[in-house]
Amino acid sequence: MIDKLYDFFKDKKILLLGFGLEGQSTLRLLEKLNIADDEAVTVWEKYNHTVGTKLPLEYDIIVKSPGIPLFQRPGETDKRITGQADLFLRFCRERKPVVVGITGTKGKSTTSSLLHHILSECGVKSRLIGNIGVPPLDIAYETDDADVIVAELSCHQLEYVEESPQIAVLLNIYEEHLDHYIDFAHYKYVKENIFRFQRPGDVLIRGEDAEVSEIEREVTNAKLRGRHNLRNIAVAVKAAIAAAELSGSGIDKAAAIKAGCGFGGLEHRLELFAEIDGVAWVNDSICTIPEAAIAAVEAFPEADTIIIGGMDRGVDYSILTRFLQERVELNVIALPDSGHKIAESLSNVYKAVDLADAVAYAKQVSRKCCVLSPAAASYGFYRNFEERGTHFKELVLDLHEN
Repeated sequence: MIDKLYDFFKDKKILLLGFGLEGQSTLRLLEKLNIADDEAVTVWEKYNHTVGTKLPLEYDIIVKSPGIPLFQRPGETDKRITGQADLFLRFCRERKPVVVGITGTKGKSTTSSLLHHILSECGVKSRLIGNIGVPPLDIAYETDDADVIVAELSCHQLEYVEESPQIAVLLNIYEEHLDHYIDFAHYKYVKENIFRFQRPGDVLIRGEDAEVSEIEREVTNAKLRGRHNLRNIAVAVKAAIAAAELSGSGIDKAAAIKAGCGFGGLEHRLELFAEIDGVAWVNDSICTIPEAAIAAVEAFPEADTIIIGGMDRGVDYSILTRFLQERVELNVIALPDSGHKIAESLSNVYKAVDLADAVAYAKQVSRKCCVLSPAAASYGFYRNFEERGTHFKELVLDLHEN
């Protein structure tokens, strides 16, 4: 893989568009390859795109960080643009290690972690990379150390890929990230890049596959709560069996299911982090769409309080509004901006000023369980959903200590 990357970059003028985790990782790789001098590489830490803007023609390769939107439709994209996911999938396409790419509007981090856990528990050497926090090219020198590489891939990472993994997992597609794409059709197209370039003999697993449903019926006594997580376990089991087979090893289905049922979950994802004075507190800050908020309440049927709201990205909230209108026993606490918009159609609602106000009110009214499941992005209020979830937990614990 390293030789292929060197040949790709050598004697080229390179622009790094964005300098977050992936941008910094790319620069480190170029430095290791000894092709990162000032004349060869330019770094733009920030880039404010406007429709119709053309990227400078003097660069041969533009390595774009995932978080930068360019609003280029398929077929109209600048062919010089690539990203770490594209380069990794392009140049790590050998029989070993087997690459499993996982995407979906919801559940991709949990399912990726589940798959990594199942493989490890069943004796298959696995690495977990991608949107979970490890830039793909961070392991460019270490790909031989694993039998299977599990890559969680976001829509932003998939936008400019021209290769698909040997095993592609598409969990679901819901309306989201409309602030980064021209419309929902554009977002859906990008998601489907996970399998668009697969070759004969490759494997595609969808969340709605009949075989996944069959495995789901065998999943019992799982640590993860929620029907959607039973489906995530089933998908991970199917992917684990397929990956082990392609890598030349084998996994017993019963052992894979047992390993999946023993997985305890991730922070900020239906995380039951405290039980105080008989009230359970659940941090589901990862929830950024209406369907996920509904799933959170269904996963915790004892919930009598839900905190919703965050950045308004133009998502259709009608399904969540109808659900909350029917659940009159729920105390709904609405945060700005999207939560206040939903509140206009509800009677069982308190409009909070901020998260601290929301937690203080939740303590007053909750008798069994309070769930933070915002159904909205955190941007504009927090840097990311992790910061929002961490602040929520701090507020809850501080309020009960004082």
